[in-house]
Amino acid sequence: METFVFLFSFSALGILYAMNSIPAFQEPYVILEIGIAVLVVVFLFYFLITRGNPPKDFLLYFPFTCVIDLGEPYLGTPYAIMMCYWDGIVHFIMYLVMISRITDRKGYRSLGLIWAGSLCANMSVFIAGIVAGKYGSEIRPAFWINFLFLLMPVWGAITLFTRPKDRPLIGGYNAQQAQSMKLIWRPTDLILVVLLIAAMAFTAIRGLVALDSPLEACSIYVKRYEPYLKDPVGYPRVMMLHLFFYGLPLLGAFVYGSQAWVHMDCQWAHIGGSLHPRTTAQFRIPNGVFWSVLVANLLYAATPILVALRVCNNPYFFLKIAPFPGQTGLPNSEEKDTKIKDK
Repeated sequence: METFVFLFSFSALGILYAMNSIPAFQEPYVILEIGIAVLVVVFLFYFLITRGNPPKDFLLYFPFTCVIDLGEPYLGTPYAIMMCYWDGIVHFIMYLVMISRITDRKGYRSLGLIWAGSLCANMSVFIAGIVAGKYGSEIRPAFWINFLFLLMPVWGAITLFTRPKDRPLIGGYNAQQAQSMKLIWRPTDLILVVLLIAAMAFTAIRGLVALDSPLEACSIYVKRYEPYLKDPVGYPRVMMLHLFFYGLPLLGAFVYGSQAWVHMDCQWAHIGGSLHPRTTAQFRIPNGVFWSVLVANLLYAATPILVALRVCNNPYFFLKIAPFPGQTGLPNSEEKDTKIKDK
């Protein structure tokens, strides 16, 4: 099934070619009509080919939409171009993997939640950036289709959250031992905490820049390091506000020990947009600090991924402790790091 979906999805390239080649297909309402027609045809096509065994998972109907992005002026901005790359490559691969697991009757809850969070972050920045940026006065009718792709991951996340988790939530002796160790004796976790605190500071300074803070540090940062934050296209500012109000508390939760995923796709689009040749020269990263800013942004994107890998590779610290024989009735230590209780 995934091979067929893969091949069918690439038929979207023909539609894109026709829209770019035929002037009549570039009219605003024509683009809207084509967008609606594509969604209807894709739904009917998948429904017909699976009518003998209709899929219970909604994901089967959407890989086609990763490959096709309809012609609107804001899709030609550097940020939107990088966003489309992410959507057409990363999200498309996620779809194929999830469809493969659906076909094999395997679970895909964790990957599905990553997809839902990624697409939701992607579309929320995209939609808000259009409205808040310089294209706010040039909104086309096809713009409203984007809300479908914002609601889709929300619906998907709600559906996936109701399914059983892929990993066990209860740990025994190993979990107790892992949770009894102080941070100083866990060098990997200590490094991750330092990176997370640095990421929180990085998020805060850029969020304050987006809020037009009069602090001198904000003025220096936006002038000398990332003038792209002031690009009138709107996406960088909206993304920084997303990270400031959502990502900053989330990074704090990471330090405490929660498990989650951050906007890797938004950071990818931000880095790519700031380097893209279509970005006005005055908003690109200055040559003198190019590598330092690039490394800082890459490290910022990598930090939550490193945390996620830490959780996946050694999850004992994040599990609840189940009582084991002989434990019942034992006194608990009053030391914070060794106290045995449900986390």
